[in-house]
Amino acid sequence: MKKWDQGAYLISGSILCRREPGKQLPELAAFSPAQIAAAPTQTISYRILQAHDRSETPERLRLRFDALVAQDMTYMGVLQTAIASGVEKFPIPFVMSSCHNALCMSDGTSNEDDHRFAMGAARKYGGIFLPTHQAVMHQYMREQYAGCGKMILGADSHTRYGPLGTMATGEGGGELAKQLLGKTYDIRRPETVLVYLTGRPVPGVGPQDVALAFIGEVFRDGFVKNRILEFCGPGVSSLSMDFRNGIDVMTTESAAMFSIWQTDEKTREYLSVHGREGDYRPLAPGALAWYDRLVELDLSQIRPMIALPFHPSNAYPIQTLNENLEDILAETEKECDRQMAAFGLKTDLRSKIENGRLRVDQGVIAGCAGGLFENISRAADILRGGSIGSQGFQLNVYPASQPILYQLLEQGIARDLILTGANLRSAFCGPCFGAGDIPFNGGLSIRHTTRNFSNREGSRPGKGQMAAVALMDAMSIAATAANGGILTPATDFPGPYTPRVYTFNPTMYQKRVLNCFGRAEPSVELVQGPGIGAIPKLPALREHLLLRCAACITDPVTTTDELIPNGESAAYRSNFEKIADYTLSAKVPEYVGRCKAIRAWQQAITDGTDPFSSDETLLWALARFREGGVELDPANTCVGSLLYANSPGDGSAREYAASNQKVLGGWANVCRQYATKRYRSNLINWGVLPFTSQTVQPVPVGSFLLLPGIRSLLLAGESQVHGWLLTQEDLTQVSLSLDELTAKERQILAAGCLVNYYQQEKRDHHDQ
Repeated sequence: MKKWDQGAYLISGSILCRREPGKQLPELAAFSPAQIAAAPTQTISYRILQAHDRSETPERLRLRFDALVAQDMTYMGVLQTAIASGVEKFPIPFVMSSCHNALCMSDGTSNEDDHRFAMGAARKYGGIFLPTHQAVMHQYMREQYAGCGKMILGADSHTRYGPLGTMATGEGGGELAKQLLGKTYDIRRPETVLVYLTGRPVPGVGPQDVALAFIGEVFRDGFVKNRILEFCGPGVSSLSMDFRNGIDVMTTESAAMFSIWQTDEKTREYLSVHGREGDYRPLAPGALAWYDRLVELDLSQIRPMIALPFHPSNAYPIQTLNENLEDILAETEKECDRQMAAFGLKTDLRSKIENGRLRVDQGVIAGCAGGLFENISRAADILRGGSIGSQGFQLNVYPASQPILYQLLEQGIARDLILTGANLRSAFCGPCFGAGDIPFNGGLSIRHTTRNFSNREGSRPGKGQMAAVALMDAMSIAATAANGGILTPATDFPGPYTPRVYTFNPTMYQKRVLNCFGRAEPSVELVQGPGIGAIPKLPALREHLLLRCAACITDPVTTTDELIPNGESAAYRSNFEKIADYTLSAKVPEYVGRCKAIRAWQQAITDGTDPFSSDETLLWALARFREGGVELDPANTCVGSLLYANSPGDGSAREYAASNQKVLGGWANVCRQYATKRYRSNLINWGVLPFTSQTVQPVPVGSFLLLPGIRSLLLAGESQVHGWLLTQEDLTQVSLSLDELTAKERQILAAGCLVNYYQQEKRDHHDQ
């Protein structure tokens, strides 16, 4: 794999021409100056973005999507925000998938109460409700909605349908609510990275192997962060559609914003099989296309991979790991122990070495990445006639949709799997985020799913529990299972793999999916279970802002799963106050208590009392500011909590990572950079100021940050803000940046959150 950051031209879809400083490019001689100037507009992605852009400024996009999708850990937030903001009917298809079906027993009836509410919303506003166990959301969108030239927005970070010609991305619920209200998705035009594929995979190498190799190469240096990936080149044709989809969905873990692939007859065939050949059209770059960056990937050089805990980028060829077990596992243990230091927990992977080989405890093939027909059928080929054994190793397989399960049954693949001792289950996303197949304490699970962050397998470090997940391809998981749990690459399997023809049967969707798009019934009354809570009333930003640091995280990257751990917290997804109690519970357990103490000051201000004249801590801070010559106007000041982290927000699109902070009284983040655009967008939509600084040192817990005149500066379009940082020892002036904010985003922040902004907009419209 080779990376090139100087840009490159692609000629006729097959000839690469890298730009090098001071070097002439004779390949361009056949093109006119006008063609060369227009080359950036000749990418597949540019054309799709242009067709969906509602702006008049080419570099400032205002996008409208063709469809929306969310799952039952996120669609309640979307619905609550949209309803509170005044939605009347859904203008585009909105699929509400109950595939995460989180922890049905953790809060009584709340899970099905939420599903019932969503069914009512589908009828009332004209949505589409996908019941539990029918499909994981992304497979359903592949089968039913993705098509060439389309754009789809999902309230799930793994919203990716590039091989089907669809540009898709995952965002927090606020961005979907904007689309439901007829608004736009506003971004600066992203750079485009050409991923130029050559060669073909060797037998035993699957899509997860290619994806992990790619992520391992580009994630750490941010090479593709917030950019578009455009997959082209002769290697594309060597890949089946399941193989392409399996790579594509994992590009989320590279931190790219969008992905898109050139299409071909295999794309047409896939859409035709699913009854949607009319959604096909050939997509390819123009005769001369320009890309800002280049990744060259020779598929024939990829070998079976494993991503060790706790990130998909911690990737090694399985052969390399097997040859260096002690050294690599020791390094992995150090990093895992650093992440678990707050709980005093230690990782012990080296104890799993037996006779120079690594023994794993569990295998899982599931979800939008692993549960595809080809993955499962090839795993069955490896396991056929064998046994996973009776010594503790278990293998659980989750097809990504009921139509896939139907074909596994029809073609005898399910029989082959079950006879080996493997468990075959229904479509469910739980194993990907810790709501299913939780290993024993100290266990190591190998999974063809999307993530392996800490506690992603469902353990509870606060209870002294710790397990771990390593990511692998379904074929190598099957090879390991066939070898009794001893880590084994699928290239050791001599073959053959059975050729299969997939037939799509939509009968179960026709009988179970509630599709009310275009048929809204405004008279429908929504049934609200006792666990569903209203969005708390949040204050608007006053002229001045006083912040107190409630958490200081110095890890290189902080994941969304650390900001709001999965598992039992997901049961409270429709109650913003309750789910907020889980914020940072697996990272900084003291955070919630600190925030609530700070929130009490703001509540006192809202209630009309003056905490600055009675609270000892605030009196001390007020006196220290005045001693330093800094005046504070309590009557026109908001008080809230501050989170410091170096690079927060890697991973999930769940808005609760931001909404929880705001519900707890949070008003700002300070960091060096944001790990993802979607986390920063969530902060903005919930009224949390997204500051960055390359000079401010980590802010100690308990420190105060005063930002005088912040509301006026924000609305005036200022990007640089000066404030005063008060620690126990010093009072110093600091400079913070708001980077790029649109005028609308500034108004949302000033209003206190997106709901406040739309409610005020509605009142203003009514007054007119």
